[in-house]
Amino acid sequence: MSATKAPPPTSLRHDGRFRLFWAGQTISQFGDRISELALPLIAVTALGASANQVAGLTALIWTPNLLAIFLGAWVDRRVHKRRLMVLADLVRAGVLLSLPAAWLLDAVTLGQLYAVALLTGTAAVLFNTAYPSFFAGLVPRSSYVEANSRLSASRALSQVAGPAAGGGLVQALTAPVAVAVDAISYVVSAFLVGRIRLVEQPVGVKGESAPLLLRRAREGVSFVVRHEILRAALGCVVTVNFFTFVAGSGLLVLFAGRTLGLSPGATGLAMGIGSTGAVLGAVLAPILSRRLGLGRTVVVGSVLFPAPIGLAAVADGPLWARAGALTAAGFLSGAGVMIFDVNLNALQTSLIPDGMRSRVAGAFGTINYGVRPLGAVLGGLFATWFGLRATLLVAAVGGAASVFWLLASPVPGIRSLDPDEPGTGSSVPSSAPDPASG
Repeated sequence: MSATKAPPPTSLRHDGRFRLFWAGQTISQFGDRISELALPLIAVTALGASANQVAGLTALIWTPNLLAIFLGAWVDRRVHKRRLMVLADLVRAGVLLSLPAAWLLDAVTLGQLYAVALLTGTAAVLFNTAYPSFFAGLVPRSSYVEANSRLSASRALSQVAGPAAGGGLVQALTAPVAVAVDAISYVVSAFLVGRIRLVEQPVGVKGESAPLLLRRAREGVSFVVRHEILRAALGCVVTVNFFTFVAGSGLLVLFAGRTLGLSPGATGLAMGIGSTGAVLGAVLAPILSRRLGLGRTVVVGSVLFPAPIGLAAVADGPLWARAGALTAAGFLSGAGVMIFDVNLNALQTSLIPDGMRSRVAGAFGTINYGVRPLGAVLGGLFATWFGLRATLLVAAVGGAASVFWLLASPVPGIRSLDPDEPGTGSSVPSSAPDPASG
């Protein structure tokens, strides 16, 4: 697929189309933080769900990602990615609105919660597989890092302020009604994305047979495996995400209470302050990219993201020192993940040809998200066998080892996304034509 772009603006600040998209994503991100809190609360408080049932609810949200590789192959052949994204937002809004409606009728069930989790997760995969092509058509190549920085800053801010806002809404309105706010955020996102005018060209025919769909899904995986940089990027993100899920937020909370002896209030305060590091990381990502080079910044982020878990693992001494170590670990890790994500996402966008974007996104999503539940399960087993402190150290060391995927690739030598930029190091060439687009 190719998209007709408007002439590159002097700054994304003056790009009305991007501002619409950024506003929609910011609003829906804050809405997501509400549902992340409200859905488990409905299960626990209104339905008396057990720990296993709550875990099942979380698992169902992630499960559709296992189909991302096939959905990405289907999405790549659709002309109107923007329409698919609007559809995904409206589906999520409608599904979420079923909860307050059922609550008013006193008819909420655990089965309905499971269905909501599964359907919203599926719609999220549809949105995420259509997103890369839409983003590449909307944003000039030279602004990929800046755009990702702005979008990531919104996500980071939602993670800092969203839980508090969500908690207040749940307290004031009850959890089922608070979910309606998230549903409204998707309606707003759909409206804003729907107003963006982007000319999209056809890349193939509709109505593929199942064998052809499977072949195209394999093409997405094959493209990643054959591409030296994308292969290293996938190895890196799978490794770092596996080990950070070994630690997991649940184990960190358990470690803070049982090993560090922090009260729930002190733990929440430490983790809340620590999460502000993500905002700083999103702001610093383009600055570091210009000064260190894009590739080196990705390398730094791949280590800075998981390594601080070890800082929390070795915490000891007086209460202020233990709480400070947990805060510092969260702050540094949050900064690291944004520095890593912003620049790596920009790099990947520049490398993938238009007709392959959704297939590659599907392949990445299936493999990357597929290892996360596995990491969480093994983390629980490691903690049982070897203790919490040892498990966190394993997560820190194993996650930081993801950098070796990058060091063995051309990534550290990439200076920028601009093929005409002078200076030391190399730049990323424009993406090659899609070999499967005919």
